[in-house]
Amino acid sequence: MSRFEAITDKSQVGEDRYEEFDAIVAVLGRVGGPFSAMFHSPGLAQKVCEAGAHIRLRSTLTMGERELIILAVAREKDGAYEWSSHVGNARNNGVSESTIETVRDNGDLSGLEEHEADIVEFVRQLLRTNRVTDELYNRLVERKGIRWVVELTGTIGQYQYIAAINNVFELEPHGDAADLLPIPAANPI
Repeated sequence: MSRFEAITDKSQVGEDRYEEFDAIVAVLGRVGGPFSAMFHSPGLAQKVCEAGAHIRLRSTLTMGERELIILAVAREKDGAYEWSSHVGNARNNGVSESTIETVRDNGDLSGLEEHEADIVEFVRQLLRTNRVTDELYNRLVERKGIRWVVELTGTIGQYQYIAAINNVFELEPHGDAADLLPIPAANPI
């Protein structure tokens, strides 16, 4: 049972909100998922959509990197809805099944390719400690540049925000999310 009335149709909002509704549909093709909850706060859904579009369309992150980041955030936030929405995209953009399983199971990163391990470790450190080590930060800046690290961090923030909306409003996952079980609250790095 849902905690809220999902706003997914233009008829559910006043004419003063049509432009916002149309703007989201223009980017996402529909109003659904977390946007169906955010639409209860005028203007919020559009601002989040704009930030997400920037991450998707103007970022130097590859699609595979972006999807791996999203999966790692979903894992850290027990975000079954977001996991189910992005695990297929991750597969389609070159993230291996073994990497997906490692992230899903909160596993040891030593078996991953170095760059993938660094991305997942960055997400884990930031979301578990609110910081990242100098060693990891410097390694990623050297490898990919400061802009890339800013965009990595922004993507984490964006999808952490989305995970909060999804979890509070109990959006139901679909497909592959059944495998994403909650991780223990006390989770050392």
